Amino acid sequence: MRGTTAAEIADSVRGLIATGALVAGSALPPIRELAAALGVNRNTAAAAYAQLAAAGIVETRRRGGTVVRGLPAVDGEGRGAAGELVNLADGNPDPALLPDLRTAFGAGRPPVLYGSAPVDESLAAWAESELAPDVGDVPHDLVLAHGAVDAVERLLGAHLTRGDAVAVEDPCFLAGVGTMRLNGFRSTPVPVDADGMTPDGLARALDAGARAVVCTPRAHNPTGAAITAGRAAELRALLSRRPEVLVVEDDHFSAISARAYHRITPADAPRWALVRSVSKFLGPDLRLAFVLCDPGSAARLSTRLSSSAGWVSHVLQHLVSALLHDPETARLLRRARDRYARRLSSLTGALAEQGVELPAGDGLNAWIPVGRREERLVRELAARGWAVRGGSGFAVTGRGAGALRVTSSTITPRRAAEFAADLGALLRTTKGS
Repeated sequence: MRGTTAAEIADSVRGLIATGALVAGSALPPIRELAAALGVNRNTAAAAYAQLAAAGIVETRRRGGTVVRGLPAVDGEGRGAAGELVNLADGNPDPALLPDLRTAFGAGRPPVLYGSAPVDESLAAWAESELAPDVGDVPHDLVLAHGAVDAVERLLGAHLTRGDAVAVEDPCFLAGVGTMRLNGFRSTPVPVDADGMTPDGLARALDAGARAVVCTPRAHNPTGAAITAGRAAELRALLSRRPEVLVVEDDHFSAISARAYHRITPADAPRWALVRSVSKFLGPDLRLAFVLCDPGSAARLSTRLSSSAGWVSHVLQHLVSALLHDPETARLLRRARDRYARRLSSLTGALAEQGVELPAGDGLNAWIPVGRREERLVRELAARGWAVRGGSGFAVTGRGAGALRVTSSTITPRRAAEFAADLGALLRTTKGS
């Protein structure tokens, strides 16, 4: 390592990484030692490390010093279940409640060429009719993205720089945790209760310098929390005092949620987006999300999309539009909304009979606090034939969630009772351990 300025020292570290002299996990000298070796002020050495950390090249660990970062581990949904285990871990919707895509292909369409409008006209009309009323009379534009994760990632990339802090729910959706890590944003955790993001937690995150907020208004994954009208008003009041903060609402379960949508974005917010993907109710393979947002954000998103993929495939747009305009899809969505709500209620009711009381949730998952027994219970449930997901992968803080996430999307009343009985027995035998 060499240099007399912070920029020179940071550049030398990057060069060592590029040539392989430093690899992921390599420890850098303590600031005091580096400053002495190079004959510079300690503040200069500290500033060099700060530049590298902001760029996502190194990270500072409490007792491990400053080390070179590797590619962060990113987890996702769809975890399989080994052997004959009943899969309550994958986070998937029920395939039987997704529409048959063959009905949407229909007659051939003329080819779409370069220079065509990026959004299918019929899809734009549907969005203006069905989605726009939820953002009120504020000026807005529509942009399409390749799913909710792509939309959130592009929005953050359009407005923030590496090292910026983003307020996120804790626990957080798996892909949300991965997005923050891969893009070098600092996740500022906001606790979640039965009504969603807590106002005190959001206030602390904003005071700590969060430049964006990513919030799930209902069917929060993994907890099933849904923001109430009262909670939304509290969060709006906080955000109205921070107009510089980007507000992103990821309403991924919109069409099949059993709860009403309550908007946390202030009416006069200058930078905001409402993201609604179709993955949960039309199918995970249909990678399309509607992004209703302020015109400035729309322009940034469109520019970023045009410089990479260009547009969301018009073949995909046509399929989604055909499904959304099909009366049979509307009937299927109503049936899915009812069945998912009943299945989650069946699971939470069976757990209540075993003394495990959970708040009424929304979506596909139940979140069961179990404290330090998390890993042990995952193993012991697997031994009894159940695959569930430990909550630690959803934790933003890295201290462990102490919970189990159980997917209820395909559970039957009999299976719910059997699972609850097994979990109840294990909780009683491992109490205090």
